[in-house]
Amino acid sequence: MYLHEFEYYAPMTAEEAFGLIGRLGSNAKVLAGGTDLLLMMKEKMLTPQYLIDINGVPEFQGISYEPAKGTVIGAATKIAEIEHSSLIKEKYFALHQAAGELGSVQVRSMATIGGNSCHASPAAETTTPLVALGAKVLLASDAGERELPLEDFILGNRKTALGEKELVSRFILPEPAPRSASCYGHIGLRNAMEIDAVNMAVNLVLEVSGRKIKELKLVMGSVAPKPLVSLEVPAILVGHELSDDLVEKAALAACGEAKPISDIRASAEYRREMVYVLARRLLYQAFNAAQEV
Repeated sequence: MYLHEFEYYAPMTAEEAFGLIGRLGSNAKVLAGGTDLLLMMKEKMLTPQYLIDINGVPEFQGISYEPAKGTVIGAATKIAEIEHSSLIKEKYFALHQAAGELGSVQVRSMATIGGNSCHASPAAETTTPLVALGAKVLLASDAGERELPLEDFILGNRKTALGEKELVSRFILPEPAPRSASCYGHIGLRNAMEIDAVNMAVNLVLEVSGRKIKELKLVMGSVAPKPLVSLEVPAILVGHELSDDLVEKAALAACGEAKPISDIRASAEYRREMVYVLARRLLYQAFNAAQEV
């Protein structure tokens, strides 16, 4: 479990970081929180020749908000900062909930939002609400920048659309729509410090009347190789008032869309049942919260 030998760089500007990544290429790994990367290096799953520590780069840190435009979160922002941000709690409640469920206090003080997405674990906590909230990632290099919806950035288990000489510099979240609410839920073997067997996020927008659903995005985690965006649940619920019958149909539809596997944490059958439970729970929670806005 010892680390192999490598060269360590700690750039202080984005330009310096881009230059190092461009020069060192696939022989380097970017270090932000290191909660996944360093473990994989100790287990010899990864043996990079160089580590580029971006924690000293101000452009990759912090949370900023502009009314009517939305919020930008630096990729090296710690999960704990997101968890305790009053802005995130008020405007992006599902992300606030998910951040509070990631690992332990110590892990949240080190882990970063960029690392959680770039690691691309099917059970990642923050990717599910970020996709539900319509987040985009900004990929940057010394050649320029490009923007992708997070759901297109994550390609599968440990696979992303990140280019060899790129890094994720920040996340862009749109301004929440009026009469909207989001929420997050998870199921695991324990209540804390557990990798989720299933997680889910719902982002719901009501019509001006506050009765019918105008927009809806339901995203499932740990039931497919990447965050799974439901197509059938919005088709059932958008344009209608929420009712017990429709919630039942929507929850069953979500079960049908899920593509879970059986592993040490849960069987595929159990995961499907928990998709049903979470879908019912979160649809009611989001609808009731949106009515109170």
